[in-house]
Amino acid sequence: MNDLDKLRHSCAHLLAAAVVSLWPDAKPTIGPVIDDGFYYDFDLPQPISQADLPKIEKRMKKIVKNWSKFEKQQLSCQKARQLFKNNPFKLELIDELQKDNQPITVYKSGDFIDLCRGGHIDKPNKAIKHFKLLSVAGAYWRGDQKNKMLTRIYGTCFFTQEELDRYLAQLEEAKKRDHKKLGPQLDLFTFSSLVGPGLPLWTPKGTLIRSLLDNFVWQLRSQKGYQKVVIPHITKKDLYEKSGHWQKFADELFKIKTREGHLLALKPMNCPHHTQIYASRQRSYKELPQRYAETTMVYRDEQTGELGGLTRVRSITQDDAHVFCRFNQIESEISSIWDVVNTFYKTFDFPLQVRLSFHDPKSFDNYLGTPQLWQQAEKIIRQIAQKNTQDFSIAAGEAAFYGPKIDFISRDSLNRQWQVATIQLDINMPERFDLFCINEKGEKERVVMIHAAIMGSIERFIGILIEHFAGAFPTWLSPEQVWVLPISDKHNQYADNIFDQLQSRSIRSVLKTEGSLNRRLRFFQEAKIPYAIIIGDKEMENQQISIRTRQGKQLNNINLESFLADLQAEIDRKSAKLSC
Repeated sequence: MNDLDKLRHSCAHLLAAAVVSLWPDAKPTIGPVIDDGFYYDFDLPQPISQADLPKIEKRMKKIVKNWSKFEKQQLSCQKARQLFKNNPFKLELIDELQKDNQPITVYKSGDFIDLCRGGHIDKPNKAIKHFKLLSVAGAYWRGDQKNKMLTRIYGTCFFTQEELDRYLAQLEEAKKRDHKKLGPQLDLFTFSSLVGPGLPLWTPKGTLIRSLLDNFVWQLRSQKGYQKVVIPHITKKDLYEKSGHWQKFADELFKIKTREGHLLALKPMNCPHHTQIYASRQRSYKELPQRYAETTMVYRDEQTGELGGLTRVRSITQDDAHVFCRFNQIESEISSIWDVVNTFYKTFDFPLQVRLSFHDPKSFDNYLGTPQLWQQAEKIIRQIAQKNTQDFSIAAGEAAFYGPKIDFISRDSLNRQWQVATIQLDINMPERFDLFCINEKGEKERVVMIHAAIMGSIERFIGILIEHFAGAFPTWLSPEQVWVLPISDKHNQYADNIFDQLQSRSIRSVLKTEGSLNRRLRFFQEAKIPYAIIIGDKEMENQQISIRTRQGKQLNNINLESFLADLQAEIDRKSAKLSC
């Protein structure tokens, strides 16, 4: 745990102390550090809201003055149970620690004592000064909807006021860019209570963006020799039992019972289906690699409380691909996918970091296969990463249950971190489905399977893009690229002519004639259209155009052909910046 995490963990203790001070019957549960701060879950005697946070902050500032240190005590199970006898949540944790033969430790600061494994800042009364409580939410105990609903309070803490102010300003900007707000405002997607939560409906504009992104990925993949395949959206239970997904994700599957009593499932992933395309006939080593690509929806029964806009949905569109190859082809195939990832994300000015997600040897029951297979697969992944980049990290316990991953991490324009593309090496599923090729000796040879997603979830990626660009998409990706705005009716004929030229060149353009020019320009800015062509007397007289960009830049006396050439070049190179 680094110093900032220790500071935030200490601040979580302070939050719990303040809540108990204000509501003595409150029962604190757990309060971990998260990416940008911390939270603490409480079972409270009465509901609280955002309006209560300033009161809690005030109490925190008062209490921390008397916190000179955190005092550690190790207790027997009996003493710990006595100390927390009125808190069933702490008692549950104590029982688990005893069962696992783990030490039971508590930390005292001031008059407050909490069950904790440690990781605190020295001199909390001097260090914990620059904090802010951010929001209140509901959360099930241990994340299980079968358990009691608790009250979760989120907060953050920094070493300096400058860092805190910068973070809070970033949060305010993030609110303005929130895709849940901008998406409907820009007419990209909607949700319906009749359709259900987590099931977005895409408008023509949003569908166009999806198609442009998917076509771009396919363009890059087709250059690498991929072929498209199509699979159904449902399957027999047997397929997922054989793959291991049924045992691992049974609670997350949407299940269908037929009139004849058969149990089917809506597919939560595509890889088991693709194995059956490969296995449909005997393959020679000369046919390998087999590269299958498919963009299709999968479905997962996410808990309602965990759904959020496009970033967590129940219908997930994956730009999925699977490669079936020999061991000596793994490096070239993964490097080929790596090229696609780099090209795709460079287009959006997304910097990439690489994380190797390996298994946790202490919890091997969570994975398929044997330790030997995992060591072999992870050795290969590490060697490939070393040849493609010198800058990567390793995360134990973040692997898929069937194999290690190369996860690509990016940061958006607000410096928020997102896990985007992924490449996964799977030695286990070919074993479970007995996938092989006939090698040069005429013998069966086990193949390996590589999973690859460039965007991962198109829904989630578009949500990231909306916030990254604040809804102002690059011209090539904008549903509408140019508005043509004649100043008055007498300019309509010339405007019609320009509009026809744009249409003939497949520029996504709209002719807007109704309302005053100022009103139309205001709508143009709100719709975040890249360019407006304005037509007035001077433009007609000189047979030229005036250009207004969405940033408000005005360009007069522009030759139409010159503008169209620059615009087409900008679209063709998929530039993230306007050319004018």
